[in-house]
Amino acid sequence: MSFLQVEQEKCICCGICSDVCPVKMIGMESQGPKAIGEHCIACGHCVAVCPTGALDNEKAPLANQLPLEKMPVLDADTAARFLRSRRSIRNYKETQVPREKIRQLLDIARLAPTGSNSQGISYYVFDRAETLRKVVAAVIQWMEEEVKKASAWAPYFTGIIDSYHKNGYDGILRGAPCLVVAATPKDFFLRGRDNTHFSLAYAELYAPSIGLGSCWAGFFEICATNYPPLMDVLGLPEDMAVTGALMVGYPKYTYKRLVDRNPLQVTWQEN
Repeated sequence: MSFLQVEQEKCICCGICSDVCPVKMIGMESQGPKAIGEHCIACGHCVAVCPTGALDNEKAPLANQLPLEKMPVLDADTAARFLRSRRSIRNYKETQVPREKIRQLLDIARLAPTGSNSQGISYYVFDRAETLRKVVAAVIQWMEEEVKKASAWAPYFTGIIDSYHKNGYDGILRGAPCLVVAATPKDFFLRGRDNTHFSLAYAELYAPSIGLGSCWAGFFEICATNYPPLMDVLGLPEDMAVTGALMVGYPKYTYKRLVDRNPLQVTWQEN
């Protein structure tokens, strides 16, 4: 049975749905579009692009796609200013973030583009103070072991370890009241990690619009890839691997200036 349904009276046989299909599973006949294979990746492009709403796809239903007629488009200056205003937040208020707000954040993250629309990301949210303390302690313990082994990471860890023991400073999660951990099945790790980067980038960009700040939890992520004691604290299913993590919370401070980076380096290749 075809995954496509076409309302013939609406179809104008323009062929756009066939043209935009990334895996070329849609062909055109005199009566309109027709599925020519079953390997649809459920991207929904065919349904979204149809100018007359004649096409439906059981893998990406028309009923689930919101119309864009009133969609505002940011002008270039506003978009650039918005993107430059995002900062990695490493100082958080102690205020707990409502779980509904975290759900709102991740509901946008799930909409990020992924390779072949493979998606495959699950999110595990940790917002209990005691659990977060255990996470920090486990990562510090891992760092101490890396220092003893004189690993390549050791120089980056000594100051964090010393501050943790002397002052109780949290250089791992930076006192964030919430940790969002992204994970995918282990047999999907390579693609899943790329997909995670896209999705958490969406979360980072959306967070300021709902009053939140975020920062990639890099030390945590490195530790989570090869340190069983940390995985014991997290309690993730055994078939899942951590592919990324974000600290999330309300920013303690407000930045007054936009982000700057190194000068653009671009070369136009003529050969």
